[in-house]
Amino acid sequence: MIKRPQIIDNYVIGWRRDFHKNPELSFREFKTSQKVAAELKKLGMAVKTKVGGTGVVGLLQGGHQGRTVALRADMDALPVSEENRTSYISKNPGIMHACGHDGHMAMLLGAAKILTSQRNQIQGQIKFLFQPGEETPPGGALGMIRDGAMEAPQVDAVFALHLDSSLPTGKAGLCQGPMMAASDNFEITIAGKGGHAARPHDCLDPVTTAAQIIMGLQTIVSRKVDPVHPAVVTVGQVQAGSKHNIIPQQAFLAGTVRTIDPYSTKMMPIWIEQLAEGIARANGLKASLRYERGYPVLFNDPDMVDFCEKVIISLYGKRAAVSITEPMMGGEDMAYFLQRAPGAFLRLGSRKDKATAYPWHHPKFAIDEKALPLGAEMLAGIALNYLSQ
Repeated sequence: MIKRPQIIDNYVIGWRRDFHKNPELSFREFKTSQKVAAELKKLGMAVKTKVGGTGVVGLLQGGHQGRTVALRADMDALPVSEENRTSYISKNPGIMHACGHDGHMAMLLGAAKILTSQRNQIQGQIKFLFQPGEETPPGGALGMIRDGAMEAPQVDAVFALHLDSSLPTGKAGLCQGPMMAASDNFEITIAGKGGHAARPHDCLDPVTTAAQIIMGLQTIVSRKVDPVHPAVVTVGQVQAGSKHNIIPQQAFLAGTVRTIDPYSTKMMPIWIEQLAEGIARANGLKASLRYERGYPVLFNDPDMVDFCEKVIISLYGKRAAVSITEPMMGGEDMAYFLQRAPGAFLRLGSRKDKATAYPWHHPKFAIDEKALPLGAEMLAGIALNYLSQ
């Protein structure tokens, strides 16, 4: 079983802080990808850049022939203004690594450093996938796949970690089967007839109709979706009007849909359109729907999850492996890689105290950096054990 050298601790923490100070938004990870590519070359890998845009693929050839395993990290930051006070706070105003992608890159570089130091023992090849644009559908995974990231050599299995502040440091969350929801977006435009707010009878008010549609959308989950299947319909954006005493010409709604069940995923745009058009028509208005498909359900191969659990237990003991029995309703384009090869997406605990307990996308999101070398070692152990089977 592989063990990390002590130097890895400072190595991964240093890289995480560098990435954190210099965050870049989805598909604009130009400097980030340059740094990653340079470091992979320094480690002696064959490196491809501009894969799916700003993506980077490093290939480590082992000392013996064998299968190919891929390890993946996402690179993009979020349009969030950081509120932490550290020596490595974001230098880019309004942009922050508030979802742990800085840590994901650092852990994958750490795993690369561990594995390259033992390349002669490796039976096969290891691909290191640094992916752009996870936060912005259609995401960067599809572009990397189109550019051949999972081919030449063909990837036999793929794995990734995601830092998780809901789990304490030293724990790894494992979920068999569906782990993350299909995530779609929608926009509804309600067209009415504007006028003076004191004379609503002369108007066709899109605001009150929008309110009815917002409330009505909740009946889709409660009355259309099988109760044993989790689903979410959330309106996150409402726009209408310009002044308190004017009934506007139109109103605009935007939201997200999360589903696990394939039938619900298929039917959601039909149900939303029927409901919005029906409520609008009942009030004498018109509603139109724009529906955008996002990421599919992320499915973890059960056998691969069992394999990862054995590796984690061998490294850190039985208490380190935590079973996740219910899928999360967040979306994740790691799902596309897992459609091309069996594998697993794991949660890595990063909570130490109150300061590291903030959720993803929060302006005070932070991690316990002691989780980073554990993640690097875990990724390296998973890759090496998979290839030695």
